[in-house]
Amino acid sequence: MDFTLPEEIESFRLIVREFIENEVEPVAHLIEEQNEIPPGIVQKAKDMGLFGLSIPEEYGGLGLNMVGKCAIFEELGKTHNGFTTFIGTHNGIGTVGIVELGNEEQKQRYLPNMATGKWMGAFALTEPSAGSNAANLKTTAVRKGDRYILNGSKHYITNAQDAHVFTVMAVTDPSKGPKGITSFIVEKDFPGFVIGKTEKKMGLRGSHSNELFFEDLEVPVENRLGAEGEGYVNALKILANGRAGLAARNLGSCQYLLDKSVQYALEREQFGKPIIEQQAVLHMLADMAMEIEVLRSMTYRVAWMTDQNLNVIKEAAMVKLYGSEAYNRIADKAVQVHGGIGYIAEYPIERFYRDARITRIYEGTSEIQRNIIGAQLIKEYRKKHRPAGV
Repeated sequence: MDFTLPEEIESFRLIVREFIENEVEPVAHLIEEQNEIPPGIVQKAKDMGLFGLSIPEEYGGLGLNMVGKCAIFEELGKTHNGFTTFIGTHNGIGTVGIVELGNEEQKQRYLPNMATGKWMGAFALTEPSAGSNAANLKTTAVRKGDRYILNGSKHYITNAQDAHVFTVMAVTDPSKGPKGITSFIVEKDFPGFVIGKTEKKMGLRGSHSNELFFEDLEVPVENRLGAEGEGYVNALKILANGRAGLAARNLGSCQYLLDKSVQYALEREQFGKPIIEQQAVLHMLADMAMEIEVLRSMTYRVAWMTDQNLNVIKEAAMVKLYGSEAYNRIADKAVQVHGGIGYIAEYPIERFYRDARITRIYEGTSEIQRNIIGAQLIKEYRKKHRPAGV
């Protein structure tokens, strides 16, 4: 496995790094205070092509492979996580369903505008009764002629306030359980689409999550994504595809926290010397650095496997699990290294500490990732020890 980036990707990564350091970081405190990403920053991100990372070049995107996307996501992770989530969700679960599962007509209709950021993407699976148990959907889709009529609700939908295109999961045949779920491409302007309240969250300021309500929502048949009954499998594919990217964003945040912690430990003096010379502090920094290197290796290995079209169900769950848990541990150590100032809202460490917590919940909780890993271990064992001729 060779994770050396092509020259054009490495050059683009440096451009993104400069954008993060010179444009986004200086307004991170404003995003936190106002719960909004400045329009000028969003426009610059569009101009750079950051909304088209996952979209093939023939539809106006950059068409990066997973390793390339992870390199960019790692840079994006080094700034305000609300901005990172805004961009990452669009490029991940917001667009990948159409890219990977859409027919040519759907791709031609939606991807060019999504590549430029004119249309934002979102993913609508979670419901009050269907969080970790994603198969327990209550939203229904009944076909009537050339349309499906959707009724139900979704909640905690990232980018809902800003998105134009939603990948929505609904039940078309309640008698079939998970095999009765179908996925649809829904535009916010379709009759019967209602955006509910914006949730007040612990972190990820600037990244908005909303309720959605479908009241006899009319969706053309041509907007069905795949065949009837494939929605649950589609949802799992979309979520699994994005896990390396989410790990890369976590990796960038972890690296940011380590860099800030090393800088502070070199500058802060106690007992007549920099605190980095205190073994307890040095060991925390060493542990942070070790976890980052493990996460980096896992992230790019899973990204490479994805690009080789290998089965990454287990590995993707592992990197999502490890990445989110490591981010939380590293954020906790960063607060400890900084002491009192790490707990003060004016300094970014406190913000990263709060933002880290959601990573163990969204796009599949840590517990669900362990279930996936365990199920794959059982499957692999049974395959390996299957009696001859069976």
